[in-house]
Amino acid sequence: MLTVEGVSKRFGPTVAVQDLSFTVEQGEIFGLLGPNGAGKTTTLRLITGYMPPTTGRIKVAGFDVATAPLAVKQRLGYLPENPPLYPELTVREYLGFAASLKGLRRQGLVREVARVMEEAGVADVAGRLIGNLSRGYRQRVGLAQALLGSPELLVLDEPTVGLDPVQIAEMRRLIKELAAQHTVILSSHILPEVNQLCQRVLILNQGRIAAQGTPASLAAATGGRQLEVTVKGPVAEVAALLAALPGVRAVRQADGRPGQEPAATYFLELLPGEDVREELFFALAARGWPLLEMRRHQLSLEEVFLQLVTEEEPANGGGNPN
Repeated sequence: MLTVEGVSKRFGPTVAVQDLSFTVEQGEIFGLLGPNGAGKTTTLRLITGYMPPTTGRIKVAGFDVATAPLAVKQRLGYLPENPPLYPELTVREYLGFAASLKGLRRQGLVREVARVMEEAGVADVAGRLIGNLSRGYRQRVGLAQALLGSPELLVLDEPTVGLDPVQIAEMRRLIKELAAQHTVILSSHILPEVNQLCQRVLILNQGRIAAQGTPASLAAATGGRQLEVTVKGPVAEVAALLAALPGVRAVRQADGRPGQEPAATYFLELLPGEDVREELFFALAARGWPLLEMRRHQLSLEEVFLQLVTEEEPANGGGNPN
């Protein structure tokens, strides 16, 4: 449904995104994750044709965004972080105006407006002024606008920003329902949201791809560099021994308290490609300290995100506020 090949965007000397390459398959909910300023909004603006890339190519359903922009826009619905709503119009009037911009006419327009109002859950406020609606309802109106014309690809930029917990839950449920008929690209910096909704995730940092894959595969790949061990022995001495093992980058005690605990759990952060299990076993055995448990530590998506973002070095030329 979407192909991004070697895409970069510069604003003068500033590099907003650099050498992005990824695909989104039909029927997926694809998460675009990153801290503020990572380049998420810029990437979505490039995909939707809002701005052209400096280098690279983008295709939506096989159509090039640069050479076939109308064909792309006919297949794409876009909900920006701040929907461009007109507060002086009613919901029905605004959606009718947006539908006319998309080329819908007469009875087809009326039917389509009625359909998207029902689908987005705003039919009960069709006659109300947008300026008098709550933030949650305004987000739904923006989503209804994106659904006009039944686009194959929905691009949603921070769709739950500013909503209260009840509205967030409702919006997430709605996005899940929409995924049955649309491919969805969801940008967010809210990690639980991405984890709940998305089949695959791309993590951006400083305008570059830090990682991509399913949440589970990212956790497994990154978690392979951490080891969780429980050892019976003097805490300070055990921690020092573990930290001295070749291939161990850092050691953290689970409860973070020094002392002479009968047994304590330690998290070992390993250097890439290192496996210290045998050396660890024999080193503890030589000191007479029983190894009670040892397992790879499976990271949460939040831990994966923090580890990847903090390990990434700034991109040349700096990032972009979006």
